[in-house]
Amino acid sequence: MAIKRFMDEKEKILNLVQESESEEGTSSPLRPEGKKRSKGLLKTLWIIIIVVLAAFIVLYGVAKYTKYDPLKLVNRTGGTWQAVFLSNGQVYFGKVTKQNKDTVVVKDIYYLQVNQAIQPKDQTDTTQPELSLIKLGNELHGPTDEMKINRLHVLFIEDLKPDSRVVTAINNYVQGKK
Repeated sequence: MAIKRFMDEKEKILNLVQESESEEGTSSPLRPEGKKRSKGLLKTLWIIIIVVLAAFIVLYGVAKYTKYDPLKLVNRTGGTWQAVFLSNGQVYFGKVTKQNKDTVVVKDIYYLQVNQAIQPKDQTDTTQPELSLIKLGNELHGPTDEMKINRLHVLFIEDLKPDSRVVTAINNYVQGKK
């Protein structure tokens, strides 16, 4: 008796669902054609995700191994002067042209050199040591004007203002060289 009542209730519910679907013109998840439609939608969604992911992988590869970077995926600045602070206390001024997880590449490099008297004039002499801005490449070993710095030794990188004393000194050096 209870089973017959349960079957009658189930049949009434299915009839109501079918009547409401025929009025709205939609399919039910209980019907097989609804399952086919959802499988097709899921398949289309997966294809779109795979195509977009493949496009990003290709663009990243192009950006990493060429100078063309349409989405700015690899950080290359090169336009502004920057200060690169290293873990050994040295600071280099130049243009960071490429950065990745392993290295930072800097070109047009300058650094500060302390010019200090070997023997002070007076024991109470508290004058500040004189600093000189030196262009990389004039040293005894004759390095090229490019550095590939291990990323682990870079503490931080700062952009320099166009009117900073360092940028002004660099511009004066370049003007004097011409």
